[in-house]
Amino acid sequence: MGEAQLQVELLTMTGDAVEVVYAACRQCYSKGFAAEMFEKGRSGDPSLEEKEEFIRRIVKSGHESPLEHVSMTFAIRGISRSCSLQLVRHRLASYSQQSQRYVSMKDFGYIIPPTIRGDEELQKLFVDEMEDIKRKYNRIVDALNAKGLEGESARQDARFILPEASETKIVVTMNARALLHFFSLRCCSRAQWEIRRMAERMLEISKAALPSIFGDEAGAKCERLKYCTEGADFTCGRYPLKREVFDE
Repeated sequence: MGEAQLQVELLTMTGDAVEVVYAACRQCYSKGFAAEMFEKGRSGDPSLEEKEEFIRRIVKSGHESPLEHVSMTFAIRGISRSCSLQLVRHRLASYSQQSQRYVSMKDFGYIIPPTIRGDEELQKLFVDEMEDIKRKYNRIVDALNAKGLEGESARQDARFILPEASETKIVVTMNARALLHFFSLRCCSRAQWEIRRMAERMLEISKAALPSIFGDEAGAKCERLKYCTEGADFTCGRYPLKREVFDE
């Protein structure tokens, strides 16, 4: 196995998500009972289009707490261990990650940064190093096996030689509010390229699945704010700086 390719799949999401968010939103302002509003909504009163437009207005207003009742679960592969370390910093989420203790890394895949892949000499140096680490990993596992350590007992120590570039696989669950926050940070041009690429793919899937929540302004925080908070030295130029908008 050589270079690994990014793959993001939506495993599941909250059923009747639009109806759930709509009923939760309405409960905040209604004397009625959310369960009755939920069932009425499922029967088509109001229509799906009306519920989605209501949710768009709620999201735009910043009233995001009802979005926490809806979650999405993604299966991700083709990211580096380095990328996963950035990902798990997002706390309002659940993670199930491939273990390097229980899974053999004898032929691990790896991620090649674009700056290295685009340079023939650097790419050869990088790939040679990955393959050399594989050989050394397998030699260490074999040596530990010879000492009577088998399976996880050998892998748990041999893994210390593995690079941050080694591929990992992970399952991620976030609620819709947490996803909006995640996208606001990780879709920004200031985010590291690998997690930004992953976030953009997750956003693409989320927009297709729940356009009323993710379709309009989800993405880098400037997409919602319509100005850049990163400052003059770091802005990508897509939107004006905050100080320009507020005349600071």
